Amino acid sequence: MKNIYFLSDAHLGSLAIPHARQQERRLVRFLDEVKDKASAVYLLGDIFDFWYEYKYVVPKGYTRLLGKISELTDSGVEVHFFTGNHDIWAKDYFEQECGMIMHHEPVTVELSDKVFLLGHGDGMGDPSLSFRILRTLFRNRFCQFCFSCIHPRWAMSFGLKWARHSRMKHGLEGGDPPYMGEDRECLVRYAKEYLKVHPDVNYFVFGHRHIELDLMLSRQSRVLVLGDWITQFTYAVFDGEHMFLESYIEGETEP
Repeated sequence: MKNIYFLSDAHLGSLAIPHARQQERRLVRFLDEVKDKASAVYLLGDIFDFWYEYKYVVPKGYTRLLGKISELTDSGVEVHFFTGNHDIWAKDYFEQECGMIMHHEPVTVELSDKVFLLGHGDGMGDPSLSFRILRTLFRNRFCQFCFSCIHPRWAMSFGLKWARHSRMKHGLEGGDPPYMGEDRECLVRYAKEYLKVHPDVNYFVFGHRHIELDLMLSRQSRVLVLGDWITQFTYAVFDGEHMFLESYIEGETEP
């Protein structure tokens, strides 16, 4: 069996990231190095810092990444794209033009006799009322229609500046708060509660939190949080039997 790769939170295009072009090229080099070893790549959300997809217009840029993804899908590698809270407005462009498989909600899949629950992680176990209100507004079709009536010149500028403000609140280097412990981490709490009803899940794999985490929940269940592709360049790889959380070093993508 070929490997399956998982990564998230590149936030490409962010106005808060000074090395944006190098960051995109690094991600493209990673995909190029794993393309012959991969059966699938799962992009678990916030790959873009802000993506709003009009009927006939998409954001400029990202040609290196989208071209490389198209190369992977053309060669038979499955590329799954999960929308996060920054690229929630992706519709059918990635599917039609790049061959990606789109997911707008968390999914449960069986890979080589192991059960995975995969999702970006936003809103999962998060008690924040303000975040839940914003998430509801962002997903509301009428609100999306109203936003789409704004000319892309101003809509994209507004979206990118909003995303930059969100990023800078935490600081580029620090990102989200460090690991807060099992009782305070929303994604860990969510996984534990989910296991009570679905004890067959072997791996919970999330993004969103910008921390690296690999935590055993039971003898057969683990939760992994994938870090980011801003400063950490971390990913998970499943070889059919074992799951690893790794950091990408140029020229090294083993196992």
